[in-house]
Amino acid sequence: MSQTVERPRLGGPGTGVGGNWRVIVLNDDHNTFDHVAESLARVVPGVTLAGGYRLADRIHNAGQAIVWSGPREDAELYWGSLDAAGLTMAPLESG
Repeated sequence: MSQTVERPRLGGPGTGVGGNWRVIVLNDDHNTFDHVAESLARVVPGVTLAGGYRLADRIHNAGQAIVWSGPREDAELYWGSLDAAGLTMAPLESG
């Protein structure tokens, strides 16, 4: 007879399969800082134009930046909107 062993929970609610999804914008040679900053400010909740420029700078210098993380459904919406605006997007990542 085999015995079932329960493993301790390593994370709290909201972790695991339904955890946060990361929206990542990649650096490219065809989008301007202005376009990236304005697109981020228009699409991503809580990102001001000044915040968009900070993220654009991070994208330029690091090659990419996580611009938003949260539930998958929202991540898909923001990812799609930024992709439609012409930004170069990494595939959605769960984390």
